[in-house]
Amino acid sequence: MTKPEPERSARYKWMVLSNTTLGMLAAAINGSILLISLPAVFRGIGLKALDPANINYLLWTIIGYMIATAVLVVAFGRLGDQFGRARMYNLGFAIFTAASIALSLLPEHGDFAAIYLIVVRIVQGVGGALIMANSTALLTDAFPAHERGFALGINVVAAIGGQFAGLLIGGLLADKDWRLVFWINVPFSLVGTIWAYWKLRDTPARVSHKIDWGGNISFGIGLVAILAAVTYGLQPYGDQVMAWTSPKVLVLFAIGSLSLVAFVFIERHATKPMLDLRLFRIPGFAYGNLANLASGIARGGLQFMLIVWLQGIWLPLHGYSFEETPLWSAIFMLPLTIGFLLAGPASGYLSDRLGGVPFAVGGMLIGSASFIALMTLPADFSYTMFAAFLFLNGLGSGLFVAPNATQIMNSVPALERGQASGMRATTTNVGQVLSIGVFFSLMLIGLAATLPQSMETGLLAQHVPYGVAHQVANLPPVASLFTAFLGYNPMGELIPADVLHALPPASVATLTGNTFFPGLMSEPFKHGLIFAFSFSAILYLIAAVATWRGGAGLSEATLTERRPILPANE
Repeated sequence: MTKPEPERSARYKWMVLSNTTLGMLAAAINGSILLISLPAVFRGIGLKALDPANINYLLWTIIGYMIATAVLVVAFGRLGDQFGRARMYNLGFAIFTAASIALSLLPEHGDFAAIYLIVVRIVQGVGGALIMANSTALLTDAFPAHERGFALGINVVAAIGGQFAGLLIGGLLADKDWRLVFWINVPFSLVGTIWAYWKLRDTPARVSHKIDWGGNISFGIGLVAILAAVTYGLQPYGDQVMAWTSPKVLVLFAIGSLSLVAFVFIERHATKPMLDLRLFRIPGFAYGNLANLASGIARGGLQFMLIVWLQGIWLPLHGYSFEETPLWSAIFMLPLTIGFLLAGPASGYLSDRLGGVPFAVGGMLIGSASFIALMTLPADFSYTMFAAFLFLNGLGSGLFVAPNATQIMNSVPALERGQASGMRATTTNVGQVLSIGVFFSLMLIGLAATLPQSMETGLLAQHVPYGVAHQVANLPPVASLFTAFLGYNPMGELIPADVLHALPPASVATLTGNTFFPGLMSEPFKHGLIFAFSFSAILYLIAAVATWRGGAGLSEATLTERRPILPANE
């Protein structure tokens, strides 16, 4: 027999919603804000982002925060169940704020500054993980079942919308002063931390205190190793385009896989497991997380592909300098964000009254259709059609996220909401990191097939010496991809400066102009785009089927009656 949940104050629930939405927004913005502003930050600390010696710094600056949040959210969700969700959430906001202040004081000293940036970003990710792991559970505690869809819709829209907002904020601030990218967090984080400690409180019913060290360690090692393998796999290896077959990557994958197998064994036998695997017997929880993972990979891949498409091809062809493209790419992606922001809260509100499955399934079907529509566009597209398809994609994602979060959180017993929230955040964050590996790989395969030959031919036509043209054309495609991704002038970076200056002025103007590199990239990119967006469309269809299957599962009321399925956590 379970205890009834404490009566919820009407004012308190709105306070929880506003504070956790601020926390989720701040944590999500920090996951993407450096994607656009990173060139300005690296220039500020005196490092060249595309120097081969700095590629590791570049990659870990981008994904270190993501990996920290992906790895830790399940463990921190469980700690919230044990020690208090508000307590863990508040601690997370405090750590996040301290790291934000430390980042604002980033020194300008080359390698030391880069290492400082990576380490403090990971610490900030620890705070972000505590926020993400416990905010959804706090909302589920505060709101009755018939209002959770709307509340979770607002919160999840802040979390995922913040990823898109981070691109725009990073571009705007870096254009003024790169340090503002870090300072922007400080006032909001300070207010959020003080507000949370002052107002948030824990429910009296919690599970007993016992940390599952074996589960935490094996899960952490497993995810870190696999996500690090994905990171290193994107780098060149010998004469290969990527390093997926290198000993380092294979060893990391092996360590990660064995650690996760050990994690499953440990959790099946632990008295107080970090993640009670019996939760996966609940259809709404199991299929909801599968749908969330599939949609997260596709959504993260879309963000990456759009940045390359706009910055490397479309914007230069339409008169924007390469240096301007990071900011303008974020602006031209606004239809995606608008569709998402409109659909998310509305879907949550309506799903409370009409049921969430039709909205979530319909959203994934709309999203899948939008990926197919985007594939039909030429590399130099009409913006009206592009914006319409982006809006549809955002609309589909917005329709999905709130019902998906509600399905997961309503499916589990009240005392397990922390670990359920943590698992949902894990699938979201792991999906984002995996999307970088998956879509980078698909794009690099497309570029490697045709780009070297077309680039060499184009360089020779502009009087670049054969030896230099051959060398530049056969650089790993990741170099061309990163130049487009980071908003550099590709030929200005890839061709040695002394060679470039020795060429006829007309050749220099052509090579560093707005049409040469986009002309080279258009066909190889479109080839990779078809592979990538086909994969995204399939992932959205998988999410739709998983959502429908999860919706046929047990309701929260039925689960409450059948509480004994989780006897170890009573």
